[in-house]
Amino acid sequence: MPYYLGIDGGGTKTTCALGDGSRILATVVAGPSNVIRVGERRARQSLHDAVRRACAAAGIGSAEIACTCLGASGAGRPEIAAVVHNALAEILPNQIEVIGDMETSLHAAFDIGPGVIVIAGTGSSAFGRNRQGVTTRAGGWGFDIGDEGSAHWMGREAVRAILRASEENSGETQDFVHRPFLAALCQPWSAASMNDLARFANSVPPPDFAALFPAVASSNDELALQIQFNAGKELARIVGIVCRRLFPANETGAVPVAMIGGVFRHAATVRETFYNELCRLDPRVELTPEVVEPVHGALRMAREAAKSLLDESRGATNDA
Repeated sequence: MPYYLGIDGGGTKTTCALGDGSRILATVVAGPSNVIRVGERRARQSLHDAVRRACAAAGIGSAEIACTCLGASGAGRPEIAAVVHNALAEILPNQIEVIGDMETSLHAAFDIGPGVIVIAGTGSSAFGRNRQGVTTRAGGWGFDIGDEGSAHWMGREAVRAILRASEENSGETQDFVHRPFLAALCQPWSAASMNDLARFANSVPPPDFAALFPAVASSNDELALQIQFNAGKELARIVGIVCRRLFPANETGAVPVAMIGGVFRHAATVRETFYNELCRLDPRVELTPEVVEPVHGALRMAREAAKSLLDESRGATNDA
């Protein structure tokens, strides 16, 4: 029986789903494998760990996997795709497909049909396809100049907001109303004070701002809620751009939209604001209520790629 592997390689984690022709037999999570963010060595380690754990959970050997499809951020760049492909080829002897994570996400949400996905994880971007098969994207310009609404962006905005609030309060005093939020932000970096937080935030290389996202998502502090509100509006903005490009205002019919990533999964205010703002921008939007898992699109694409290869092989045999 042939087996198939779908992988979603992200900047925070790597998710791996192993299945046969119709079922998912195992799903595992390993460390980050975004080459741009964590480097080749750590990405390779995470990918190997994910594949081995998935095979162990399913009780099969890696040689039994007929085809693997990995959706990776930055895979549109040949040099990044080559690094990821080579890392997987070290432990997977059969067919390997490396494509962009936006493609696997779109496939997970809408198969081959039209729609728009918005990814809000460590980074953020929007990607869509219309009824004619035309695709376009918005956002995703990187942590330093963009990725609004992402976990990284929200962590950075939280540090900026708490420092500004401290200045208005004349420093880090006992009556500082945002003290619980400050403590929550300090904890992931083991910062002991406001000055520590600022020093870590300005360090070189930059710290992991995405590590602060859980503190923002779980807080009822007005600063945290405002950041979540702003994130929802920013994410709706990039989806609105994709919708306008692919689905003109004079075109009737619903515009399917789906959410991807941990920001939507863990920040209710972001989800609510995103939906309300998007409906204001385009009333035709039909939002999938569940947060979609890109790894399911990668697994489906692995099955389809293996079938296409088999069909080509049969056609070549018949021609001969």
